[in-house]
Amino acid sequence: MKRKKVIYLCSDANGDTAETVAKATLRQFEPDGVQMKRYGNLRHEDEVQAIVQEAAATGGFIAFTLVQPELHEMMVEEARRRGVRAVDLLGPMMQAYVDTFGSYPKHEPGHSMDDNYFRRMEAIEFAVKYDDGKDVRGLALAQVVLVGVSRTSKTPLSVFLSHKGIKVANLPLMPEVKLPEELLTNKCRLVIGLTMNPHHLLRVRTERLKALGLPFEAKYASVERIRQELNYAAEVMDTLGCPVIDVTERAIEETAGIIIEKLNENS
Repeated sequence: MKRKKVIYLCSDANGDTAETVAKATLRQFEPDGVQMKRYGNLRHEDEVQAIVQEAAATGGFIAFTLVQPELHEMMVEEARRRGVRAVDLLGPMMQAYVDTFGSYPKHEPGHSMDDNYFRRMEAIEFAVKYDDGKDVRGLALAQVVLVGVSRTSKTPLSVFLSHKGIKVANLPLMPEVKLPEELLTNKCRLVIGLTMNPHHLLRVRTERLKALGLPFEAKYASVERIRQELNYAAEVMDTLGCPVIDVTERAIEETAGIIIEKLNENS
């Protein structure tokens, strides 16, 4: 039986940094069957011991961002004792800062409840409330509005951007549904059109139907319907004069980066 590959991400904050670095690393490989297990807000040494023990049992390795000295030392010693590879993602950078600038770290986990934290929480709540055109009033209140046909990554992008503190609303485009006035007014926010190769979109929708246990021959997953929707969406985006991003085979992080650049250009 083939052994599964596991990367353990450990942090005494929320673990975003470790996950970002791990994902960037995986993009350089063919990560067949690699699983990431994220453990955030670690506070006790026994939690660290349990994770290292699991990593030893599965043959995985650990990437960690632990700034509390006792947890950091426990991770290093326990990993050495059990023969587990543990990568310290912050330590070398912090030491370089000390050696170069002569200042010393606070040893406080990141992502404290400051203004940035509350802005992110507000943006996340906004993304949930105004997802998928549930309440079109959000189209006038958002910093970014994403438009596109069904299954073009509008919701995942909205959530990803909300974690950056950006208020995002999204609206599915369908030929049978009239465009809301809220989309056509308020020129202060950034509207982004999302499109996709029709054959790729067909595969995505077919997988969606499979997950829902619905028949594949549904109109929703037909090439004719998909082309009709994409043509209509292209006309809408042309009318709005908005930037259009082709999300075919494009990672969420990459698309989000493009949107953030455009948002900064507009600010």
